[in-house]
Amino acid sequence: MKARRVLIVGGGSAGWMTAAYLDAVLNGAGPIPVDIALIESPDVPRIGVGEATIPSINHILAAIGIDEVEFMKRVDGTFKQAIKYVNWLDGQGESYYHAFGRYRESPYDVSSLNWLMSDRSLPFSETISAQPVICEKFFAPKMNGQWDMGAQFTYAFHMNALKFADYLCEIATSRGVKHHRDHVVDVEMAENGDIAALRTRGGDRLEADLFIDCTGFASVLIEKKLGVGWVDCSQWQLCNRALTLQVPYEHNYPGYVRPNTLATALSAGWVWEIPLQNRRAWGYVHASEFISEDDAEKELRAFAGPLGDAFETRMVPFKVGYRTKTWVRNCIAVGLSAGFIEPLESTGLYLSDLAAVMLTEHFPYGGDMAPLAFRYNRIISNRFHEILDFINMHYCLTRRTDTEFWREVQRPERINDRLKAKLDFWRIKPPSPADFEDQWFPGQPDTPLPSSGLPGDHRSPVDTAGIFTLSSYEAILYGMDFLSAECDQWFGKNRPASQVPSGILKRLQVAPQKLVPHDVWLQRFCGMPDYSQD
Repeated sequence: MKARRVLIVGGGSAGWMTAAYLDAVLNGAGPIPVDIALIESPDVPRIGVGEATIPSINHILAAIGIDEVEFMKRVDGTFKQAIKYVNWLDGQGESYYHAFGRYRESPYDVSSLNWLMSDRSLPFSETISAQPVICEKFFAPKMNGQWDMGAQFTYAFHMNALKFADYLCEIATSRGVKHHRDHVVDVEMAENGDIAALRTRGGDRLEADLFIDCTGFASVLIEKKLGVGWVDCSQWQLCNRALTLQVPYEHNYPGYVRPNTLATALSAGWVWEIPLQNRRAWGYVHASEFISEDDAEKELRAFAGPLGDAFETRMVPFKVGYRTKTWVRNCIAVGLSAGFIEPLESTGLYLSDLAAVMLTEHFPYGGDMAPLAFRYNRIISNRFHEILDFINMHYCLTRRTDTEFWREVQRPERINDRLKAKLDFWRIKPPSPADFEDQWFPGQPDTPLPSSGLPGDHRSPVDTAGIFTLSSYEAILYGMDFLSAECDQWFGKNRPASQVPSGILKRLQVAPQKLVPHDVWLQRFCGMPDYSQD
């Protein structure tokens, strides 16, 4: 079989994740069938703000052959079991969890319906998982020794994204991926409309059969050369800036390492708190239309506290939207060049890892890429819109009226049509597993996707629950008090108290004897310093 040549343009997490995964999967079982190279410009600054992931990252690590503890050592990693949302509903200090795992006593789990038929006096998340309470106690999702607590907890990671890219670079290049440090100055086109080669400032001409555009929002290949359009989604996602602040533990150690991401709503958006092994990272994701840069910085610094005053902030602008096609001819956009949805549910790296996985499944060993691109684009489009719906839902269910931003996100025109159809249907019946068999609900518009004049599958996107399942939707919906009035109507107001399943209670009872604090686990297994002794 003829070796195919793949050239990845741009490094960072997206580029090196793609390179390492493609090499591990395509070249890991024998003679090298694919020649993989990556070029990144020394002129492009790298931005590291701390990064949170979702559990899918574990598949990427396993496929590449990365040991979990070694990974955490190399990227200052910490565990992420959930996201805790604060002040999203009424802005009065209320909170709820989106935990990654769910406890099931049987395949015919009815815990959601039991909770809806109760007085809802306990948070929904605590009745389906032990992990919200585990997070509140700052426990790691791991034991010192062999696990014997039943089903293992589901988790992801927080990490330094720059160190992750460097680690993947080290792994990929040691296995044969070629690394060019040079700046692309020209893109040569073939007569048939494909990309033929790239020319660099150093005088090289780099040919390939398949070019992967990981150049971020610059979109050097997919947009600037091929002219593929961008669809703006700012009508439904108003935030377009992230103001970041990082404070080393030597200056501000709270006495624990939180095993979850914290997402706290502020006046014009929300702020993340991501703990690493050596620092706390904050980022105020906000809408520039509703707050000035100066006021955003004042609000972020007030949230972080005076110990952060000695450290500089960094503004990271972004745009929410997607490429009409991510695979066009012999070019595939991955990462920010393909699309971006704000970081509320940590899906940035996920979309890059999905692209890498889908490319290995649709790799063009033969000469005809068009049928593969047809299906690849459909899958990526469906998943993007699924995430868009899910993030949109966090905002539109708020009851906050204290600022212009929170009043604006509730307006009907700020809710996309697919999400409206879901919510309208779920006000008639609670969400259930059957809703994720074929997500097409009454009132859902059958509107073709924009095409940029390119051939392909332009059917309206369908949510396949490929990333956010029923449990994820329930966590947000019920955390935001969805169906409160409907439950009073359906089941009456005099309902029994909410109950925690016995299996969850047993896990919580043994947790203090079985689990260790998150920071203690990191000290023992990853060599994190004991900052409490300073």
